Amino acid sequence: MSLCLFFIWTQNTYGAIDAHQIDIEEVKSSEDGWYIYTAVNAEKGVILYPGAKVEPEAYAYLAQELSKQNITVVIPSVRLNLPILDVSKANEIIENENQIEWYIAGHSMGGAAAAMYADRYLNKVSGLILLGAYAASNDFLSESNLPVLSISGSEDGLSTPEKIKENSSNLPESTDFIEITGGNHAYFGVYGSQSGDNEALITVSEQQAAIIDSIANWLESDHVTSEGEK
Repeated sequence: MSLCLFFIWTQNTYGAIDAHQIDIEEVKSSEDGWYIYTAVNAEKGVILYPGAKVEPEAYAYLAQELSKQNITVVIPSVRLNLPILDVSKANEIIENENQIEWYIAGHSMGGAAAAMYADRYLNKVSGLILLGAYAASNDFLSESNLPVLSISGSEDGLSTPEKIKENSSNLPESTDFIEITGGNHAYFGVYGSQSGDNEALITVSEQQAAIIDSIANWLESDHVTSEGEK
């Protein structure tokens, strides 16, 4: 009975919504469960793990806009909608598209899973991007020179500023931290509100724009990002 209830819980997902503030042109998916936004002649790509029980389509706008800046973005469907159960999923793309410089990224639990992936496969990725997320204790990541970008929200009620700070020692010393003033947890995607989160002081479109600019600028500048707020 408990396994049945757990399965039902994992299927009660946060789906993408039309917030009337975000212009999602097209949700692109492939038959094997990947949502792929290809940039022509892209040299860099981001594999984005979704948050727990958040459908990949919720990150369609983020992927769409990054692809316009010559960054290929792929978002996987993960086992039981829990990325922590599918940490190695990125291997499916990296091993078949090895001409691209790949970065592993994730939101919330997806960020924790991305950090676990980076810890296990340091030689397969060029960097780690955390969105409203933090890394758990690890074997190699914190002592490595892997470029890391951590983007958080000042109003995040789940991955709170305090939790981001408390767990910062689990990341390399060179990690770049950006806090979006007024941003919350749910606005790292486009799926409405989330239990336990705080109300954002900015719109979802404003937070998405800040995330997109931060990622694109960080990748373009070879990760020379000074700590501060955006």
